[in-house]
Amino acid sequence: MAEQKLVEYTEDSIRSLDWKEHIRLRPGMYIGKLGDGSSADDGIYVLVKEVIDNCIDEHVMGFGKVIEVKIAEHRVEVRDYGRGIPLGKVVDVVSKINTGGKYDSGAFQKSVGLNGVGTKAVNALSSYFRVQAVRDGQAKWAEFNRGELVAESEGTLETKERNGTIVIFEPDNTVFKNYHFIPQYLEKQIWNYAYLNAGLTLQFNGQKYVAQRGLLDLLERQTDAESVRYPIIHLKGPDIEIAMTHGNQYGEEYYSFVNGQNTTMGGTHLAAFKEALVRTCREFFKKDYAPEDVRSSISAAISLRVQEPVFESQTKTKLGSVNMAPDPSSPTVRGYVVDFLKTELDNFLHKNPAVAEAMKKRIEQSERERKEIAGIKKLANERAKKASVHNKKLRDCRIHLPDAKSEDRLDTTLFITEGDSASGSITKSRNVQTQAVFSLRGKPLNSFGLTKKVVYENEEFNLLQHALDIEDGLDGLRFNRIVVATDADVDGMHIRLLLLTFFLQFFPDLVRNGHLYILETPLFRVRNPKKHEDTIYCYSEEEKQAAIKKLSTGGRKVEITRFKGLGEISPDEFGKFIGEDMRLEPVILQKESAIPKLLSYYMGKNTPDRQKFIIDNLIVERDEAEEIAEVA
Repeated sequence: MAEQKLVEYTEDSIRSLDWKEHIRLRPGMYIGKLGDGSSADDGIYVLVKEVIDNCIDEHVMGFGKVIEVKIAEHRVEVRDYGRGIPLGKVVDVVSKINTGGKYDSGAFQKSVGLNGVGTKAVNALSSYFRVQAVRDGQAKWAEFNRGELVAESEGTLETKERNGTIVIFEPDNTVFKNYHFIPQYLEKQIWNYAYLNAGLTLQFNGQKYVAQRGLLDLLERQTDAESVRYPIIHLKGPDIEIAMTHGNQYGEEYYSFVNGQNTTMGGTHLAAFKEALVRTCREFFKKDYAPEDVRSSISAAISLRVQEPVFESQTKTKLGSVNMAPDPSSPTVRGYVVDFLKTELDNFLHKNPAVAEAMKKRIEQSERERKEIAGIKKLANERAKKASVHNKKLRDCRIHLPDAKSEDRLDTTLFITEGDSASGSITKSRNVQTQAVFSLRGKPLNSFGLTKKVVYENEEFNLLQHALDIEDGLDGLRFNRIVVATDADVDGMHIRLLLLTFFLQFFPDLVRNGHLYILETPLFRVRNPKKHEDTIYCYSEEEKQAAIKKLSTGGRKVEITRFKGLGEISPDEFGKFIGEDMRLEPVILQKESAIPKLLSYYMGKNTPDRQKFIIDNLIVERDEAEEIAEVA
């Protein structure tokens, strides 16, 4: 057998892929995970980002003060008013790898898209792609289908339009299956561009987005004004901007950017900020504070401009650069950030003693709280360590989010279920490589108004915390997605709210960073009773009616099953709902929402009238006498 394989290994076995074939065969290398749009880092948002990044680079170079973005259904249109792609290179720039203007450091300085791949990936992964450039009264356009040129203008055309570039595309639904754009994710993208580019106006579906004060505006919009302990500190220097404050929430909240790119996984610049913050506070207050006490309850944003940055992946979510510029004599990113913060924050605290005093009180409050629960924390961790060996609540998977070398790390998922039957169905049908299951015993404790001490006192919460590895922040988070999988009834709804309360109260950054989801499971199964392969699973009354219409052609009878709980769905069927076509509803925290007020309203000591209001507003569908509830 081995000899036969050697004989078959000839010149014909070697295959060269052209650029578009390679992108379509290995899209994850270029845009990260694919997804259906339910996660903020799904590929369809990366496609939008790649196109807008080019417009931003034009603005940064001083050309174009307005960018127009229109997104409706599955079509995206982006228009800038920069210089426009040189007309003779319109086709090459979007269809030839390693072709672009950003290799010429004189044309573009400190831009994001340095590798010449971005728009080519958008082109290759779109069922329709059109690019048009306008320069000095002349225009040139070209249209593509999955990277193949299908039409282009003959020569150049005369036009009265202003200079700039227009890109229109529709993501390929054979690559991004059942995809949909979530407006909140798009709006967050647009706001980030506004915060990082003072003087730029972005028009998104007719609404204007402008931020004049940079990261100060970002942090002001993201934090609850009533809970901040002192006015936001705003520091700016050459190629660096920082905004920070402390609040009353648990956890640490960071927004980090490099050359306008939202580095959601952090990197050297964010690590340097954390280090410098602790060092500066220790030296200023002349006390050896623990790092976790200095950083506890902080909200901070950092933006850095680096010449030719080195990222740890094509999607540019983590900075790996060592130096601020290619020149070896240039300062390191770490050194640059540490020196800047050490000087500027120290100066600020000396000039603003009231802010310094408020910061000191917040740090020392965190220190007291940490010491108060140190004893119970130690005991709880010892119990959790013993339980982890025989943890019946957790059925773990083999790959985890910190496994940097794994291509599947972003697919890692923890399902939180209630009840043995539901846990059993998911456990039997899951992908053991990337999907884990954590089983709850009944309804979890309502943690509203309680201190973090309860996380260690309550065995279930403590084991969940350890299963996720988030005791010391999100750096060690073991799963990219935490999925609440409960029945779609009032009891299941209550469990969802209790879990949401737990995460919002003690780990709000987990929710803010888009890791928490609700699993959508079908409400109905419509099938041909004699031919079970003709089966359609329906998630709404509308889908059920459409399925009945489709399967009952020719007078055939159809069988309709109403699923009342996850335990009723067999493992074989469940596998279809948590695989490639899994439907997830993200838990999106509106930035204007103050968490304490939100939790107080929904989970506080409500009157019966308010409880009735909550239940009434969670009902999305009625089927005869039954009610189905889900998270609003």
